[in-house]
This record gives sequence, structure tokens and C-alpha cells, in this order.
Amino acid sequence: MSEQTQVIFATAVFLLTYAVIVSEKIHRAVAALVGAAILALTGILNPEEATHAIDFNTIGLLVGMMIIVGITRQTGVFEYLAVKAARQARGEPLRIMAALSLVTAVLSAFLDNVTTVLLIVPVTFAIAGQLQISPIPFLIAEILASNIGGTATLIGDPPNIMIGSQTHLGFMDFVINLTPVIIVIYILTIFLLRLIYRRQLVARPELQEKIMLLNERDEIKDPVLLKKCLVVLFLTIMGFVLHQYLHLESSVIALSGASLLLLITREDPEHALHAVEWPVIFFFVGLFVVVGALEKVGVIEAVARFSLEITQGQLVPAAMLILWISALASAFVDNIPFVATMIPLIHDMGRLGGMTNLDLLWWALSLGACLGGNGTIIGASANVVVIGMAEKRGQPISFLGFMKVAFPLMIMSIVISTAYLLFWYHYHGPVSLVGTLAAAAVLGLVTVLLNNALFRPQDRSAAKVLSKYNEA
Repeated sequence: MSEQTQVIFATAVFLLTYAVIVSEKIHRAVAALVGAAILALTGILNPEEATHAIDFNTIGLLVGMMIIVGITRQTGVFEYLAVKAARQARGEPLRIMAALSLVTAVLSAFLDNVTTVLLIVPVTFAIAGQLQISPIPFLIAEILASNIGGTATLIGDPPNIMIGSQTHLGFMDFVINLTPVIIVIYILTIFLLRLIYRRQLVARPELQEKIMLLNERDEIKDPVLLKKCLVVLFLTIMGFVLHQYLHLESSVIALSGASLLLLITREDPEHALHAVEWPVIFFFVGLFVVVGALEKVGVIEAVARFSLEITQGQLVPAAMLILWISALASAFVDNIPFVATMIPLIHDMGRLGGMTNLDLLWWALSLGACLGGNGTIIGASANVVVIGMAEKRGQPISFLGFMKVAFPLMIMSIVISTAYLLFWYHYHGPVSLVGTLAAAAVLGLVTVLLNNALFRPQDRSAAKVLSKYNEA
């Protein structure tokens, strides 16, 4: 097969694979594996090249964290957090939405966001049922919160895992450089959601009182196992914090944590491995091979040269281009294959353009791909999972119904990210960190004041509200 034929063939297989993934007519893992098999069978990639194209650091990190989360979920701790958040909100729907969103965002920063929504959504339906209100506003808020929270850390969202694996950036780099702007985006998003749904999320006082009767401790199924899981989770997260300084790959930390948890819990390995989402793992494997073929035949380098011509080799215009293209593309296609394609492209842009420090481009890709997933119901895996769970429970969320709320909020988040990246470029380091956190603190104070001014004082305890209701 000639070089030109290889380029055409590899590109055609990539586009066809991508089209099948987007169409969802065939499971995306099957589509990716078939694409990889075709490229291997036709000799575009030999077995050694195909194996080399697979990023085993990403695979190891995903498998390790899935095992840890799978064992931990047996304890009921995630349901405990959701119920406790609802009780802390005193049964008031708007506050419950904010509380559940906060739990979702924080968990998504340290766990896989798909797993997080799988655990939080059933509790959300139960709480909404108790209050006799629609769960849809809660679900939309949790989808947005999961993708926003997942952007904050290296392990929160698959695109970040992939970026971290292919660059020098570690866990604390993501925390220091992305968490400040994520806090700002989260505060604004939840405030606007409360504004949008303030008339829908109203419950009768006696129903709010029922929420206060729930006992979060009833959700804990195995206290002994919980203590072991919390110890291992703490050690694993500390390992992520220190892995750059220990010169250990993040996959080593995750798999070591999983191995330790299996050892001290005596969990049946076969049962524990059921928690691993093997279709996701093999989707990554196939995808890495398909993208590796594009890289081998020179397509990635050609696109990189074209991008450099558009941006004239300037770092800031390149970052803005990556941010906005990533956001708009990730709103309509799965952000994982998009990021898999963009990573070698950015490497080639840096090599061809003589850019020695590509950090700005990596942060642009992370923010664009992760936050862009909030644009539509098919933008990220967590979105699709929640929509499916809602449909099974007779609460369908339409494509346009979700988009008219989520897409403007996604655009707002990308506008904020644009301003942040420009600020980061000129003042990166302590000034950027402190400045953004200060902006988040001021924004938080302003939103509290606006909440008090715009929303009725329904934040009193349910008992007091019920008392007034009975007197009336």
C-alpha cells in the first residue's frame, strides 16, 4: 500500500469510526475495536506499533480507580453523603439542588464522574419523590456539576487523565491551575440554575418535613469496610498529590491503591473486577490504536501545520482556537475521542512552531473538552448515563430541553475560561492563583447576597415552616 493510499485509508477508517461512535448505532467500544482491527489487518500498524500506541498509563489509572470506587460503593457512603446534604438543606428544594450539586462536583473531582452520577441519581429520585416535585432540575444540575467538578483535577475526567498521561503535568498542576477557575464557574452555574428553576422547585412544608425525618446513617451498610476504604482512598489521593515528586506514574498509584484495598478487605478479585467498566477500557484501547494510525501516516502533523498557519505560530491565539473548538466539538461528540486526537496534534504544533512551554494549550484543551461536554445531552458520558436513568424512570429529558438550559451555561463557562487563560498567561503562578480565588470569594459573597434578595426566605428549618403552615 503506497504512502498516499495509507493516508487516505487511515483517515477514512478514523472518520468512519468517529461517525459510528457519534451515531450510537453500535456500541462505541465495538466501533473503536473494529476500527483498530481493520488498521492492524491491513498493515497500517503492525502489532508492535499498535501496542505502542496504547497509553497504558491512562488504562491503569482508570482500572485502579474503578476497583477502588467499586469496593467503596458497597459501603453506602455515597448515599450517606447525598441524604446528609438534603437534610442540611432543611428539605428546601432549591437548597437541596445546590447541596446535591456540590456533593456531585466534589466527588467527581476525585472519582470517575460517571460513577458519581450513578450513585447520586437514585437518591435524587427518592428525594424528589418525597417532595412530589420533578427531579429534572436536580438531574440537569448534577450533570453540569459532574462535568465542572471533574475538570478540576487530574483524575476527575477522562480527558484530564489522558492529558496528564501524555504530558509532564501532575495532580497538583491541575489543582493549582484549574481548580480556581472551576470554583468561579461552579458558583455562577449553580446561582443561574437556582434563578432558572426558582418557580419550579417549590414543595409543601409538610413534605419538606419528611426529608428531615430521613437518617443518613441508615445508608451505611458496612462500617468496617468503610473505614478500610477511606484509609485507602486517603493514601491514594496523597499518592496522586506526591506522585510527581516521587517520580511515579499516576497509574502506579491507582493500581497500588486498588491492590492494597483488595488485600486488606479480602474482596474476591473476580467480584471486584466486575466493578471495572471493561467496555470503557477497551474503547480507550481501540481509540488509541485508531489515532496512532493517523499519527503514523502523518495526518496529525498536516493538521498541526494548518493550525499553525491559522494562528501564525502564536501561543495565545492557538490556545483560544483550541479552547473554543474543543468546547463546541465536545458539546456534540464524545470528548474522549476528540481529546485523543488533539493530544498528538498539540505535541506536533509545539514541535513545528518551536513552542517550548505548551502548558497554556493543555489547560485550554482540558477546559474546552471537559466543560464543552455540558453543552448537550450527548457531550459527555455522564450526560448520557443520567438521561438513560431518567428515561427508565419515566422522566425523559429531551435533547432541546436540556440544551436550552445547558448550552448557554456552557458558553458562559467558556467565556470565563477565555478570560482566565488570558489572565493566567500574563500572570501565571501565585498571582493567577490568588487573584482567581479572590474573585471566587467575592463572587460567592455576591451570590449569597443576591440569593437572599431574589429568593424567598424558604431556608428556615422545615419544622418552623410547618408550624407557620399549620397556624395559617
